[in-house]
Amino acid sequence: MIAINNLTFEIGARALYDEANWHIKPGEKIGLIGANGTGKTTLLKIIVGAYSPTSGAISMAKDLKMGYLNQDLLSYQTDKSILHVAMEAFERQNQLHTEIESLLKKLETDYSDDLLHKLSDKQHEFEALDGYNIEFRAHEILAGLGFSEDDQNRNLMEFSGGWRMRVMLAKILLQTPDILLLDEPTNHLDLPSIKWLETYLQSFEGAIVIVSHDRYFLDRVVKKIVESRKGKLIPYAGNYSFYLEEKALREEIQSGQYKNQQAKIRQEERLIERFRAKASKAKMAQSRIKALEKMERVDDVDDDNPTVNFSFKFSKQSGRHVIRMEHVNKAYPGLQILKDAHAVIEKGDKIALIGANGKGKSTLLRIIAGTDKSYEGMCETGHNVTTTFFAQHQLESLHLENEILRELQAFAPKHTETELRSILGCFLFTGDDAFKKIKVLSGGEKSRVALAKALTADANFLILDEPTNHLDIQSVNILIQALQQYEGTLIAVSHDRYFLDNVANKIWYIENQQIKAYPGTYAEYEEWQSKRPTVVEKPAAPAVKKEEKPIEKPAANDKSKNLKKLNQSMLQLEERILDIENDIKTAEAELATDAIYQDSARLKAVNEQYKTAKDNLHKAQAEWETLAEQILELENASI
Repeated sequence: MIAINNLTFEIGARALYDEANWHIKPGEKIGLIGANGTGKTTLLKIIVGAYSPTSGAISMAKDLKMGYLNQDLLSYQTDKSILHVAMEAFERQNQLHTEIESLLKKLETDYSDDLLHKLSDKQHEFEALDGYNIEFRAHEILAGLGFSEDDQNRNLMEFSGGWRMRVMLAKILLQTPDILLLDEPTNHLDLPSIKWLETYLQSFEGAIVIVSHDRYFLDRVVKKIVESRKGKLIPYAGNYSFYLEEKALREEIQSGQYKNQQAKIRQEERLIERFRAKASKAKMAQSRIKALEKMERVDDVDDDNPTVNFSFKFSKQSGRHVIRMEHVNKAYPGLQILKDAHAVIEKGDKIALIGANGKGKSTLLRIIAGTDKSYEGMCETGHNVTTTFFAQHQLESLHLENEILRELQAFAPKHTETELRSILGCFLFTGDDAFKKIKVLSGGEKSRVALAKALTADANFLILDEPTNHLDIQSVNILIQALQQYEGTLIAVSHDRYFLDNVANKIWYIENQQIKAYPGTYAEYEEWQSKRPTVVEKPAAPAVKKEEKPIEKPAANDKSKNLKKLNQSMLQLEERILDIENDIKTAEAELATDAIYQDSARLKAVNEQYKTAKDNLHKAQAEWETLAEQILELENASI
């Protein structure tokens, strides 16, 4: 289908690709991965002909139809509806429709056989191209990408950049190309739309090449990974999870080969040094020197997975309740977001706020952060809570003329330069990178600087709105490590399911204008949700005007009383579990000392304490699971 042979592409003195080779076969579903700056987007542009290679060749069939989704499509402007824009994909059908309409108009006054034959031919071709179903197909794909029936008749320019990108994606999908080239297609999609796109691409009959940092998306869609690395394109037969296993195996073999070769080189060098001064052995020594020079050297394995080796500290601990929300009402014209909503964020919570776009996730974050005051009810910040709010618009607050290190020094003056450079190193800014000016950085690099700033703040509560946008897989892994080590409280909105699954211990979602909570990881929530009866959303109520009387809260019934009682029991049980875990840590610390093994009586007593604590922990955890199930059953019953 497409053959890339000995491709070299240079930017200045730097070669992004150096005699790289890759063959794309019909029907292949491929994930193109690699660190930021390795040329993934550039390669897609070379394939579509936007860039010319320095040397090498790309060959493909002349009639190959390519669909290319890239961020440049956001610049497309028109005053037409998004349905019309999507239907531009049917170029020939639209042309035939116009011609048929013209012929029908002429037939009102001209009944010639020639005109009737032309009309018949056009209608036959239009029918063969499934022209009568193109509007239905456009409606279907736009609906899958999250557009309501009313939205589809709105002007394209009324929508934000992310929604316009969805329209461009719909247009490309409707063209049914032989190969789809998708550059970060999930960046502007919410979770329901990502799942819809996964299903669509799984059944797509053509070839697909996807550049994405969403490893769950890659796992579900692609059957092959191609890694852009050190100027080469390295294939792996399998999805992203298989790639990780296979790469680890290859690196283990390469590391063994490197160590063996280095040992052999050292042995040869010792022999050469020993015999080169002896005349009788000089010839042998020279022969070995030449053999060493000709030896094809095995490279050592590079560490592509840097670890976060510092801890995020804050000067004061927050109180038990970080945020309390009661009777919160929030509405926009024609859209009720929250209605008499209640929620509590407690110390240590790591919350993933999920749901479709338009449900109010970002609005809720702004209410919690205190940047949106236009709501009714109470949102109270707890004792000693210090907050940092990361959102994409904060990239604009970076000082473009500052060097990266200077930007962090100005924001976090209490940190030493060594500490700040360590933090920057974890976010892939090593060596002289720390002295780059902000203005020369890419979008992904600016995101990493803004995140580094957020994590150097003296804050015990983090609010993160789409922190993984523009980050590559390696950078997402670093952020996950950082947040796993973070001992404060956080709430994050993200469409990256791998990120959510590895960071969150509680899930929030907005349903029927209420904030609902699930006490577990994202994977556990997904499993629970799959078994749950379909919830029919109540229609959004109009916003309550200030001059109207406030809505009276309904009297608490038996279910709400039981739910409150169970939640209180769960809080008490969680405190007991925390105490037991502390007892276990204390016993483990004492058992780790040498002194205790000199005192048999004390050793026996501590062992018994440790065993008792472990038994108590298992019982308390089982009790917690029972309580959690009871709470979920009551919550479902009250929906």
